[in-house]
Amino acid sequence: MLPLVILDGVSQPLTDYHQHLFSPAIVKRSPGTETIAADDLVALLDSAGIRRAVILSVAYQFSNPNKPPVENEYAQVKAENDWTSQQVARYPDRLRGFCGVNPLKEYAIEEIGRCSKDPRLRTGLKLHFGNSDVDLDDPRHVARVRAVFRAANDHGMAIVVHMHPSVNRHRPYGAAEARTFLSEVLPAAPDVAVQIAHLAGAGGYDDPGNDEALGVFVDAIAKQDARMKHVYFDVSGVAGLGDWTKKASLIAARIRQVGVARILFGSDGAGAGNMTPREAWAAFRKLPLSDAEIHAVESNVAPYMK
Repeated sequence: MLPLVILDGVSQPLTDYHQHLFSPAIVKRSPGTETIAADDLVALLDSAGIRRAVILSVAYQFSNPNKPPVENEYAQVKAENDWTSQQVARYPDRLRGFCGVNPLKEYAIEEIGRCSKDPRLRTGLKLHFGNSDVDLDDPRHVARVRAVFRAANDHGMAIVVHMHPSVNRHRPYGAAEARTFLSEVLPAAPDVAVQIAHLAGAGGYDDPGNDEALGVFVDAIAKQDARMKHVYFDVSGVAGLGDWTKKASLIAARIRQVGVARILFGSDGAGAGNMTPREAWAAFRKLPLSDAEIHAVESNVAPYMK
């Protein structure tokens, strides 16, 4: 394993497991977002002493039902995934790309198959339940998501999933939805790593539903549930957003219950007021975790990065 970088006497994470690039097309789609290409991100990683990053394509934004519809939607989804692939190719030793798609779309499985043939995207699949308006209380949605998980598993692609549903549409979220995910979705991908983003939330830890959902996974881990064998959690946005300092002790306790070996550092997309990787790591270090626990998180290597 590569050695950790020391900045100002503090060791830095080996990998940022939750990063995004934003193409000019995405910026037009999402006002307020700034274009971030590979050169920009690598400069941010260098300033943070972080050697590698996982790039999660945001191609699903072209099918986001919270935004106006676009013409030739699937063509734009493919173009964004291809742009991400081209950017990752600029730094093959630093960046690892994941394909992005809305799991509810008819073309989702086709796009997964296409991405599985791209050496710069075949590592994994990024799903965003909030920006795709996936409702785990809708059996039709559950069936589609299950099929997508099965397709990713068949292609040997790891899965990073933003499990929290749409905030804009006030979809319910908590223990019930997490139990559905555990019992009906997760078993469809038994052979690949599944990384649940934002510690099962959507960034920050203010929503009580986040802790309810995470509690379901904590209980399953405690019972040595086989369905949790390949499940990891990234902590992007957990520290540094919202009223997180009042929840710091709870967050730290949950990290211990999950087990630090399952925790992956992530900082989420930079720009537009979001934290840089260096700022995100500084915020995470303010959680009441021991030096040994912090070191374990900064050193963790997800299976798909080995």
